[in-house]
Amino acid sequence: MLEIAGIGAAEERVYRLLVEVRGANVDEIVQRLHIREREAALLLSSLHDKGLVGRLPGDGGMRYVPVPPDVALQPLLARGQEALEWARRGVEQLAEEYRAGGRRHDAGQLVEVITGTGAIRQQLRQLAYGARSDLRWFCKAEPVALRAQDNDEEFELLTQGIRYEAIYERACLEEPGMVDNVAQGIRAGEVARATSTLPVRMVIVDSSVAVCPLVPGSATGARGEPTAAIIRSSSLLDALVALFDIQWAAGTPLHVTETGELADFAGGMGSGGTVADDERYLLSLVVAGVADKAIATQLGVSHRTVQRRITALMQRAGATTRTQLVWQAARRDWLS
Repeated sequence: MLEIAGIGAAEERVYRLLVEVRGANVDEIVQRLHIREREAALLLSSLHDKGLVGRLPGDGGMRYVPVPPDVALQPLLARGQEALEWARRGVEQLAEEYRAGGRRHDAGQLVEVITGTGAIRQQLRQLAYGARSDLRWFCKAEPVALRAQDNDEEFELLTQGIRYEAIYERACLEEPGMVDNVAQGIRAGEVARATSTLPVRMVIVDSSVAVCPLVPGSATGARGEPTAAIIRSSSLLDALVALFDIQWAAGTPLHVTETGELADFAGGMGSGGTVADDERYLLSLVVAGVADKAIATQLGVSHRTVQRRITALMQRAGATTRTQLVWQAARRDWLS
């Protein structure tokens, strides 16, 4: 049934078995499907390479667990545009079997733990291409498995109508090249906000699955490989979605100019009670708490230029301190 998605008949038998039992090792598959051990190992390896199964260490050796069919198979189906309806019905049937199995089995299966930068990166890519409506990100400094500069999927998916919402903590925005990277994303359609600090790294896809790093790993100097949790429909996922909504409401909207540059004031200022695009860009970084020196470095202008422009904004707002400027910007709706 799934040949059109690149899944052979023998692979499909193994995958269907894993969907039914929620996980098995090589010996269990050999016994249930009456195939040779070498054949079972090859089929599992192929399914793992295609992103349909994950590996977990167990008492009886390595266990293989199915990636949810609607997450694993939809990206494969999306790459083909011909005669997909019959195969899609099969995917939906498998997804229902998976959900039904989840209700019959231990609720602990709602959280899957994956280890290693490569495995986490692969899972993030699969989830991104399986998104149907939106992705929401908590972006902290010192990424574990995926740097913002390497998130090539974002620009492709934005053109397909997938909504991206991202909250950046101040330390992340102060990393070299990040302001320019964020500006590129915003110009492409990303909706971004900033905050002083975030409690955790996270991405939520369609409000149906979240990925949260658990152990930072070698990327930040800790021992061992980074580890992440994949959290599916549960009260825990509901709490993470609520956490994102709270942080989003409290965050500062980030704005950019069309070019992403900070022009000199000699180019003109907004008149009356309005602010120009480049002023709004600067003000959004100030409200986010990014230091003047970091803003100057990121935008390729002098520290003096940044200070002069902030002082001019303070004069226009009738503010004598940065805190008053932030308050006046909110009152005058300069960042909406």
